[in-house]
Amino acid sequence: MSLTPDDVKRILELVQNSAFDELRLEAGDLKLVVSKHGRIVDAGGAATAEARLAPTAAPPASAPASPVPAVAPAQAAPAAAAAAPKSPAGSSSDESNLIPIKSPIVGIFYISPEPEAPPYVETGAEIDEDSTVGLVEVMKVFNAVRSGVRGTVVRRLVGNSEFVEFGQPLFLVRPAER
Repeated sequence: MSLTPDDVKRILELVQNSAFDELRLEAGDLKLVVSKHGRIVDAGGAATAEARLAPTAAPPASAPASPVPAVAPAQAAPAAAAAAPKSPAGSSSDESNLIPIKSPIVGIFYISPEPEAPPYVETGAEIDEDSTVGLVEVMKVFNAVRSGVRGTVVRRLVGNSEFVEFGQPLFLVRPAER
């Protein structure tokens, strides 16, 4: 397996934008280890090398330059939740029985197989357990996201081409009556 400079840049961007501190990738003779905080720990628990993940874009002039995110991952989730659009009043009880469809891996989420193609599913669509609801791309490999639930799509929670984490909810589904 060989990686192009664009592949390496993409991996670094994915790690930088994730909640993970370290990524280890082994494929054949290729071994890649990336750490956000500069300490790489081997399998025995010993620090083996110093390596830092450089920022993927220049920070704003008012912000200090740092490869470490300004907000810790544990703090980022509440901030993102606060920035998310609020549901209409009274709908929280309606949503208590909804089932999330979660991302099976970290990567970039796509709602359709091609840029000009219609989305796999729309709000209001009836789906079954094997329905494909989107794709998650990692290093130019596209992985289908299956719903795993039968019901009606109530809401999409992420945008097209948006970075997603493992286990992040992508859709909310009202389960079908049995």
